[in-house]
Amino acid sequence: MSLERAKAYLAEYGRDGDVLEFDVSSATVELAAAAVGCAPERIAKTLSFSVGDRVALVVCAGDARIANPKFKERFGCKAKMLSADEAEESIGHAVGGVCPFGVKDGCDVYFDESLRRFDLIYPACGSSSSAIALTPDELAQIVPAGIWVDVCKLPAEEQS
Repeated sequence: MSLERAKAYLAEYGRDGDVLEFDVSSATVELAAAAVGCAPERIAKTLSFSVGDRVALVVCAGDARIANPKFKERFGCKAKMLSADEAEESIGHAVGGVCPFGVKDGCDVYFDESLRRFDLIYPACGSSSSAIALTPDELAQIVPAGIWVDVCKLPAEEQS
C-alpha cells in the first residue's frame, strides 16, 4: 500500500514510471546501495523525528548523521526519532521505505545540505525494495513544501 501511495504521489509529477523496484531488500543504506549499484552516501535516507505535535522528515545523504546541536538550533528541541510503529502510523510508510512522497498530513519535509554534493541521489519510494533516481533539485521540485536545512554532519566532520 505504501509503495502505491508513493507512486500515486510521483504520478502527479510524471515520475511514477521512474520508480525502481528490486527483488532484494533496500531497507538500509548499505542494502539500498547494493540494490541500486551506487555508493552508500548517494542513498537519500529519510529520518523521522517528533517535533512538537508534528513529524519532521529529514532527507539526508547516506553517510550523514544528525548533528544534535544543529538539530536543536533549527527545531528548538532535542532530536527524538520515532519508533518503527510511530513512523508507520504517523507517516504512512514503514521503516525501510520511509520517503518524502505521499506522506500523511502532519509531516514536514526537510532536505539536508548533505544531499547537494551529488548530481544523483536515490530516495526510497515507500517500500523496503524501491528507490528513484533524482537530482537534489528534482527532489525539491517533486516535494515543493520541502525546506533545505543544515542539520547533519558528515564522517569527515566527526573526526575533526
